[in-house]
Amino acid sequence: MDKINKAIVGHKIKKIEDLLKEIGTFPREKKVVMCHGTFDVVHPGHIRHLMYAKSKGDILIVSITGDRHIKKDAYRPYIPQELREINLAALEVVDYVLTDSDEIPLENLRAIKPDYFAKGYEYVKGAVHPKTKEEIDVIESYGGEMLFTPGDIVYSSSALINIEPPAIEVERVMALMDAENIDFNTLRTTIKKLKNIKVHVVGDTIVDSYTYCTPIGSGTKTPTMSLRYDKKEDYVGGAAVVAKHIKAAGADVIFSTVLGEDKYADLVLSDLRTSGVKTLDIIDKTRPTTNKNAFIAGGYRLLKVDTVDNRSISDKTLSLIEYNIRSTEVDIIVFSDFRHGIFNKSTLDILIKSIPSNVFKVADSQVASRWGNIIDFKDFDLITPNEREARFSLADQDSVVRNLAFDIKKASRCKTLILKLGERGLITCRELPEADHRSFFSVGNLTDHVVDAVGSGDALLSYACLALYVTKNEAVAAILGSLAAAVECEYDGNIPVTSQDILNKIEVLERKVKFDHKKQ
Repeated sequence: MDKINKAIVGHKIKKIEDLLKEIGTFPREKKVVMCHGTFDVVHPGHIRHLMYAKSKGDILIVSITGDRHIKKDAYRPYIPQELREINLAALEVVDYVLTDSDEIPLENLRAIKPDYFAKGYEYVKGAVHPKTKEEIDVIESYGGEMLFTPGDIVYSSSALINIEPPAIEVERVMALMDAENIDFNTLRTTIKKLKNIKVHVVGDTIVDSYTYCTPIGSGTKTPTMSLRYDKKEDYVGGAAVVAKHIKAAGADVIFSTVLGEDKYADLVLSDLRTSGVKTLDIIDKTRPTTNKNAFIAGGYRLLKVDTVDNRSISDKTLSLIEYNIRSTEVDIIVFSDFRHGIFNKSTLDILIKSIPSNVFKVADSQVASRWGNIIDFKDFDLITPNEREARFSLADQDSVVRNLAFDIKKASRCKTLILKLGERGLITCRELPEADHRSFFSVGNLTDHVVDAVGSGDALLSYACLALYVTKNEAVAAILGSLAAAVECEYDGNIPVTSQDILNKIEVLERKVKFDHKKQ
């Protein structure tokens, strides 16, 4: 909870045992009215509902559904429960707020025994829902009464969020930082601790090319577009840019990869030497260095041409990589899988078993081609798939993202999962029982303006794994990873994010927080 808001409304937010001490036992001299709901976005319909409920008694208690029980939509709740508590507690009409640890409020109804339990008009239209019938049975068992508030105005939080999600990224981060006892100095100090960590990155190198053109016409007989070539820019990407990100953060990096014998291999090796990355490269004359060339005109990507050989690496190459992993003393190993030959069913088990037992293990499997599977990387300390990769791995297109994240975590047996949700930010699952609301949390999209989102996941992976290794704090790792992704989105091309870039971004975030507090 934000510390300023806590000082103002925190006295209203209660645990059930503290609330019972405040209101006493049933029957009471003062009438107690209770409402329950999600309250993801507090809208005029909620206000009218709460005002009507308060008019029927002396004390209004509002209980909210905990984050882990909300399943209305794949990405709900949009506003985490700590902020939903604050939003309701800030209303003068509300006397107390609590978060229910169960899916429906039966146990709290039995404990609190409100004189009246107020539900919205929509719950009385037509047949009574079985869950509402359960609530009625509890209330009538001790002599309470169910109220249904007038239905003259009906709003939907889901509809309002779908029109335009509220911009609360800063508030969500601050709520997480407060809950985890993190401040901006914690983030800055962590960045300074990333220096000299020894990291071994293993994975597929990709050279990303951008060929810029200007449309000059099209054929009259065929739908062939004619383009004038303007310029071409090449960026070292794939697992190589993960190595560059980690080096730019201050770590000592060794990079094992497979390259062809061609001009792109020369470009990669020269670039990595300039970046300070030590490369244990294996040159395979039978395959090209992977190149993905996007043709761009007027800001639009018209076509992408890939030069790639996705065959599995040879047994000789596999033995060399295995030797590199076994013999290189490091703190962290990162398997950066793009499914261009190094990682597949015949190599994965061998490469994973070659990792020394005391090394912090991280994996990312970017399977746009749908050939890979993130849950092949079993028992890792951190994995960072995106939503599409997670759904593909589990053949699950229906689950809400929170359940999807927990299912991926179980299937992979990882200690920490960061599920990337693109413009929606991320959700993190950690080693706590699912019943604990702290077992997962979300961080919103912290980008100020998107120039090119390509490579943002690599930046997130790089800073998140380093931060998690040095702090053992998943929230610090997720926040710094999100800031790194935001920085990368604001660059054109796959450019390494430096520690100074992150420090600058932290300063920007802190200024936003201070500005918001001044407005309050």
